[in-house]
Amino acid sequence: MATGGKFDPNKAQNHQDARFAVKAVEHAQTYWNLLEKVQPRELKLTAYDDEIFEHAKRDFPELFADGHEKLIRIDEDWTKSKEGKERWRNYMAEYEKKIKDYNFGSLIRTDSEKEYSEKNTIFVMRMQFYVYEIARNRLGLNDKAHEFAAEEARKEAEEKAKRKAAKKAVS
Repeated sequence: MATGGKFDPNKAQNHQDARFAVKAVEHAQTYWNLLEKVQPRELKLTAYDDEIFEHAKRDFPELFADGHEKLIRIDEDWTKSKEGKERWRNYMAEYEKKIKDYNFGSLIRTDSEKEYSEKNTIFVMRMQFYVYEIARNRLGLNDKAHEFAAEEARKEAEEKAKRKAAKKAVS
């Protein structure tokens, strides 16, 4: 790409996509930090959590059937199928004026019992994230994630304290 001029990353084609991805990752990190610190059943993600939860139970009853299996482990094929996309589009349209960034992209864990990872994360719309995570929190399906995140944070704090003590001992 020899144009003679300097490359301006702000004018790059993928700049918008990169910002979008960064925001989605930051959102996921913030949510994981919340799961670490707050009992999931006590988490309030929006001012409309009750409405979102009840509306989802009406529009997506299959998520609440069979021991909540479709909430615990998201079926990406179902979510992104032609029928699934249409149902989600109709659901989300009702929140266009209520929820900021309702159609913004978010990362979600496909298995509620595990942490965010390359194999356990998919990209969904923000309203889909809210439906799944509000339901997971209320139904106790994020309790294992909370315990895992809290334990992970405890171990990180111990390691940090050990490094600090070792550094102090050397000085």
